[in-house]
Amino acid sequence: MIKATGALLAFLLSAAPVFSAGLPKVLIKTPLGGITVEIDSAKAPMTAANFLKYVDAGNYNGSVFHRTVTLANQKPEEVKIEVIQGGYFESEESLPAISLERTSKTGVRHTDGAISMARSGPDTATSSFFICIGDQPELDFGGQRNKDGQGFAAFGRVVAGMDVVRKIHQSPCEGQTLKPAIKILSIVRIGD
Repeated sequence: MIKATGALLAFLLSAAPVFSAGLPKVLIKTPLGGITVEIDSAKAPMTAANFLKYVDAGNYNGSVFHRTVTLANQKPEEVKIEVIQGGYFESEESLPAISLERTSKTGVRHTDGAISMARSGPDTATSSFFICIGDQPELDFGGQRNKDGQGFAAFGRVVAGMDVVRKIHQSPCEGQTLKPAIKILSIVRIGD
């Protein structure tokens, strides 16, 4: 009986979210459930501060997850990735673009559950973010998803709710556009 209890305890501990002390956490609420994200303000301070400014201002509330990138909906010649993207809104409330914090400097990699800023070129990220499904090294510095090789700025990780991320990833889409988009009811801080 003690063996079974020990195994059960080990299972429960492995299933529980593992938080890092002192790092901010946010809860992304969607109709499909919640996603808890730990923001790595220690390793990616500029990118984390930018994201949290949008969170604290309530700018993400009512925005959407609008894009899902799957292995099946990319051009054959593209370097394949799997992500969901959201948080984009057209508004005068957008902050100025931020400098790219490269993964080669931060050490925050695009692993399963990583949250990162979307961009078109270096130093162009504003509000739009994405979450990785599976490890995505081609999004790191030196990766080939973006021809400039500079990668994207990962700044945290999902610590609970990857089942929700996967539901969004598998939702109906036309091309890479979610149809319908998945509403972001709110993104709020839940602790530091």
